Amino acid sequence: MLKVRLMGTKNDIAWFKKIMQRHPKIEVLEMSDLYPNKGTDKYYRSYVEVKKSNVKE
Repeated sequence: MLKVRLMGTKNDIAWFKKIMQRHPKIEVLEMSDLYPNKGTDKYYRSYVEVKKSNVKE
């Protein structure tokens, strides 16, 4: 299992979360809410737990 921190704009984070959810070799276990980065209102962070999926292509 991996714990991944995503940092970027709200749109960038949403885009990458969709990619991870649709990827056949990745199983998304948990996704956090968006948290604003200190000192900016443009960038956010989110935490995702993923593991290898057992799906065969």
